[in-house]
Amino acid sequence: MQYRPGMTQNRLLTVGLIGVLAAAVCCLSPILIGLLGAVGLSALTGYLDYLLVPAIVIFAALTIHALVRRKAV
Repeated sequence: MQYRPGMTQNRLLTVGLIGVLAAAVCCLSPILIGLLGAVGLSALTGYLDYLLVPAIVIFAALTIHALVRRKAV
């Protein structure tokens, strides 16, 4: 397979955007808290911030990095 730099940057950008959207939807979704409460796991909702906020930051940084690399090429 021939190496194409644009292909890698597009994948990086795609992964970053999907990750940011997934983490934001989970973080802002009251449905998730309602479902956890319905199945008796409402005590876990306090720990969601420890997982979801860093996920948003990491995927946002990945997206910004991909956009910067795309402009540099």
